[in-house]
Amino acid sequence: MSTHIDAKQGDIAEVVLLPGDPLRAKFIAENFLANVTQYNTVRNMFGYTGTYQGVRVSVQGSGMGIPSLSIYATELIQDFGVKKIIRVGTAGGLLPELEIGDVLLAEGASTDSNVLQATFGQAISFAPLASFELLCQAHQSAKQLDIPVRVGNIFAADRFYNDEIDNHKLAQYGVMAVEMESAGLFLIGAKYHVQTLSILTVSDNLVTQKYADAKMRETAFQDMMRLALATAVVV
Repeated sequence: MSTHIDAKQGDIAEVVLLPGDPLRAKFIAENFLANVTQYNTVRNMFGYTGTYQGVRVSVQGSGMGIPSLSIYATELIQDFGVKKIIRVGTAGGLLPELEIGDVLLAEGASTDSNVLQATFGQAISFAPLASFELLCQAHQSAKQLDIPVRVGNIFAADRFYNDEIDNHKLAQYGVMAVEMESAGLFLIGAKYHVQTLSILTVSDNLVTQKYADAKMRETAFQDMMRLALATAVVV
């Protein structure tokens, strides 16, 4: 029995899009899915199921940060049998050439979160990675949809306001952007042997100081949404 998702068995599809913002979940459901039903309103973390190109897809808000995402990802897998989870979120660019709206595919997620040490102890630095199958499919779908994407490592920060992190050094080592969830998602995917991926849109650039407003973050990043759905419906 799920604590945070008020759904019945069969209400949730085997593939789920997981935006942090529940209003982005609502926007995706209302603008991209057909035959939509809402299965969750607990804590206003909205969840919906509908069809996209005839395939059942769910979209569930997850909140901000690894602790919140981990609750929803775990319950989706354990309590509802979800097999694929695709995060659709925003990220702050660490490379000067990244523009607002650019789409990133995270093949790995570095992090300063203690979630890895809590899982493996001090002796192992686990590398949280996306599922190769989903990553390849997303890259192929991006070509078919003519959506430019960049593939690489991102940084899943434990804190939003974090002056101690050396963003310049992260960029030197090829880290494209920073967000707050993907390392936790990839860790959970590895634990339960389900497919996970993060498709991210650059919402601000920490180098050039360009920023998107709140409404744009909620509704405007539709290339990411179309790409995630195209990836989700491939059997």
